[in-house]
Amino acid sequence: MRIVSLLPSATEIVCALGLQPALVGRSHECDFPAGVEQLPVCTSPKVGGRDTREIHGSVSAILQHDLSVYSVDDALLRELAPTHIVTQIQCEVCAVSLRDVEAAIAGWSGIAPPRIVALNPQSLDDVFDDIRRVGEALGVDAAPLVASMRSSMRVGQTFLSGRTDKNVCPTLLFIEWIEPLMSGGNWMPTLIDLAGGTSVLAEAGQHSPWISWQQVAAADPDIIVIGPCGFRVADSERDLHYLTSNPAWVSLRAVRNGDFHIVDGNQYFNRPGPRLVESLAILAEIFHGGERPGAWEWA
Repeated sequence: MRIVSLLPSATEIVCALGLQPALVGRSHECDFPAGVEQLPVCTSPKVGGRDTREIHGSVSAILQHDLSVYSVDDALLRELAPTHIVTQIQCEVCAVSLRDVEAAIAGWSGIAPPRIVALNPQSLDDVFDDIRRVGEALGVDAAPLVASMRSSMRVGQTFLSGRTDKNVCPTLLFIEWIEPLMSGGNWMPTLIDLAGGTSVLAEAGQHSPWISWQQVAAADPDIIVIGPCGFRVADSERDLHYLTSNPAWVSLRAVRNGDFHIVDGNQYFNRPGPRLVESLAILAEIFHGGERPGAWEWA
C-alpha cells in the first residue's frame, strides 16, 4: 500500500492509525507528526499575501478566474504511484480538493488508478465518521482510535463537571479569520460546549460564517479566542492590529477583562483529526484557569 495524503488532518489520521510507513507523499502543509516533513511534497499554493487581508484578497482574485487556489504536481504524483490518495471536499480554500486530485490523475494510463478518499467533516461527529472511513479504505480498524478520542473527551467532561456552573456558561467567540472577520463554525461550537462554554456567532455543523463588527459588539462575548485557519500564534500576533484598531474592540467585555487569547489555529483547532482532543484541552484551560485533565493530552 502506498498512500499520498494531501490534507494535514488526513496525514495525522493515517499516522494515528499506524500507517505512517505507508505514506509516500504529502501536501505542502502536512507537517505532523515528526518525520512526515521528509516526504515528497505534491502540492503548492497559488495564493500570495503577507497577512489575513492580503491573503483573502489573493484568494478572491484567484477564484474569479480559476477553480482552485492550489497546484498539484501531477508528474510527481504519478511517479509516486499511490494506491490511495486522501484529500477533502470540505473547503476549496483550506486544502487541495477532490476536483484538483481528479484533474491531476485524469490523464494517467498504464498504471492502476489510485483509490481516492475524500473527507468532508462538517461537525465533530463527522470527524469521527471520516476517521472510520479512512480506516476502512486503508484496511485498518479505526474503532480503537475513535473510542480513545471519545473516551478522552468524556473524561474531560467528568473532570469539569464540578468546576462549571451549568447555569452560567461563558460565551466565547472563536475568530477563525481576522480580516475580514470570520467566526469558527463546523466542529468548533461543539468543542466550546464540551469545554464548558457557549459559542456565539456560529452554529455546530454549519460552515464558518463571515461576521461583522456590529454582530460582535451585539454578542459582546465573555471570552475571545483568536485562531485563524493556517495561522500559528506569531502570525495572529502580527495581524492583531486589525482587531485592536477597530473602535468596537476596546468596548468588548472580553477585551476590558483581558480575556482574549491567541492560539495555534494551524496545528490544532482547524485540523479535523486526532488533535481535536488537544484543542478541547486548550479550550478547557482557557475556561478553567489553566487546569486540564491529563486524559486530554494527545500523544
